[in-house]
Amino acid sequence: MTVSKTDTITEQSINEDVHFEKLVARQAAPRKHEVVKFNLITFGYAHLAALYGVYLLCTVATWKTVIFHCIIFIISSLGITAGSHRLWTHKAYKAKRPLQIILMIMSTFAFQNTVVDWVRDHRIHHKYSDTDADPYNPARGFFFAHIGWLLVRKHEEVKKRGKFLDMSDIYANPVLMFQRRYAIPFIGTVCFLLPTVIPMYIFGETLNTAWHITVLRYIINLHCTFSVNSVAHLYGTKPYDKTIKPAQNSWVSFIAFGEGFHNYHHIFPWDYKTAELGNNALNLTTLFIDFFAWLGWAYDLKTASDDMIKARSERTGDGKNIWGF
Repeated sequence: MTVSKTDTITEQSINEDVHFEKLVARQAAPRKHEVVKFNLITFGYAHLAALYGVYLLCTVATWKTVIFHCIIFIISSLGITAGSHRLWTHKAYKAKRPLQIILMIMSTFAFQNTVVDWVRDHRIHHKYSDTDADPYNPARGFFFAHIGWLLVRKHEEVKKRGKFLDMSDIYANPVLMFQRRYAIPFIGTVCFLLPTVIPMYIFGETLNTAWHITVLRYIINLHCTFSVNSVAHLYGTKPYDKTIKPAQNSWVSFIAFGEGFHNYHHIFPWDYKTAELGNNALNLTTLFIDFFAWLGWAYDLKTASDDMIKARSERTGDGKNIWGF
């Protein structure tokens, strides 16, 4: 389904907020960060455990366990990119209930909070990108955009403007409400318990090896997603709009399954491909959605028209490579 200008909310109406003064992008007012000690401790432990997991991976882990976690990595990544991001945050396509259930479970393997939390943070990120109302404001630097935002309390601008964010579609979704209602036992079981227990009882791994490699896979998955907020907001080409921070970055597209065509995505966030390039080796998420569209489980796929893309590129682009090399 090709979307024309009349089919979408205008850029001006998206950025209007009658309740607050307008924030101009690339804005980061001085602030005192309040560290969330629990997050600091858990992230600190997880990274240390992941480093030990690297050692175990190279010395004692079986190939079956490695392949098992590679499969989970792909599943969890697609759960975030095709589910949390393109389906539920941007409503770039529609999915029948069976696919929604599959995507919810897949995203649970990734454990990046509940889908409800993920969507709320990402919608406000797009609405107030690169300002203090952006949860992972890249204007505060690489570390903050990558992981630092999770180690401190949210900025007051994020909290107060987030209250006016329209989340009615998400709260009305029984699949996502199930995940939210049973978040602790459900996410704990899917993301950590099962990936630890299965290698122990099927592949003969010890608890020590199985647990630390589970944590390693989890941390790698997090950093691949985080790279979209940091690397793809700071490094790359800007063929669609040279005035914004998001950029085309081919390396991010590779590790995040097509999410690195970020300059395009911030101009056309409702395009299910998140890229002009469409089906290509760096956009596994688009291939995944196309497969389920072929099955009839995904439908109403939205895309920007060629004329719209060309007009925007000529008007505001930097004229550089659309791949982000």
